Amino acid sequence: MPRRDANLLRAAALWTVFVWGVFIRNIVRDRTHSAGFITVHVTLAVVSIAFAAAVWRVAARGLERGREGQESGRRASRSAGSTTAGRS
Repeated sequence: MPRRDANLLRAAALWTVFVWGVFIRNIVRDRTHSAGFITVHVTLAVVSIAFAAAVWRVAARGLERGREGQESGRRASRSAGSTTAGRS
């Protein structure tokens, strides 16, 4: 995965955590909401933050696989270059 794509996924994950964190903090401080409202929104926040963690992990794996692919491509081009050089 290109670094740009991974960084976009990471930014989305961080934004999700930030938005839900601020929202939950505001809900907890405001005593005008019912217990049901708070329960539903805290549950939504937990699920969204779990998805954000999963997206972060996908981005990390994509970067790792991208690096592995680049390394194997470099090795293959080096070995192909050395085999053709030996035939000359």
